[in-house]
Amino acid sequence: MTFQLTETILDTIADSLVENGYIVLSDQIPAEVCQALLGKVQQSEWDDYKDAAIGRGRDQQTNQQIRSDQISWLSPTDTIDNQYLSLMEQLKEGINRRLYMGLFDFESHYAIYQPGAFYQKHIDALPGTRNRILTSVLFLNPDWQEQHEGKLVIFDDKDHELEVRQVAPKFGKWVVFLSERFPHEVLPTTVNRYSIAGWFRVSSSQHGF
Repeated sequence: MTFQLTETILDTIADSLVENGYIVLSDQIPAEVCQALLGKVQQSEWDDYKDAAIGRGRDQQTNQQIRSDQISWLSPTDTIDNQYLSLMEQLKEGINRRLYMGLFDFESHYAIYQPGAFYQKHIDALPGTRNRILTSVLFLNPDWQEQHEGKLVIFDDKDHELEVRQVAPKFGKWVVFLSERFPHEVLPTTVNRYSIAGWFRVSSSQHGF
């Protein structure tokens, strides 16, 4: 079965990126896709996951004082993963048609935050590069309650101490924002917290790096 993002929702996302730089959506990723993704992450072996790292290339390292989640990268050859990746391809093409952002490819991983896990405030795009342009985060927690905590906090793009939004990681909640502009953090969770984080990048040949 092929799932589609409507032209209306693509218009809404594009307009919000222009006006605000981010958008928080509910129930726009089909429930069947979200349920399949949740089933996969819940049934995965821990051997499939590794401690999340910070930085890239030679500077990449794990630091449990900065982030303490475990991750597993999505693969286009996996049937369940591919359903989600095809929706992200539609998002890429839709945003490129509307905003001419030059989004070229997409990488994403499952993230499991066990009780007590967190990710300190950070910006997805590395300094001095355009490696990540647009961030997408999908939450997969069907029974989330306020006491479970683990919210995503988005900070102002100019005043990095000013919170502009706290997002509860409820099942089907989807956040899209400009990677270079918005610092954000994941607050400590009290239960297992499941999500998929992903980033659209531009072609390195277009920007000379």
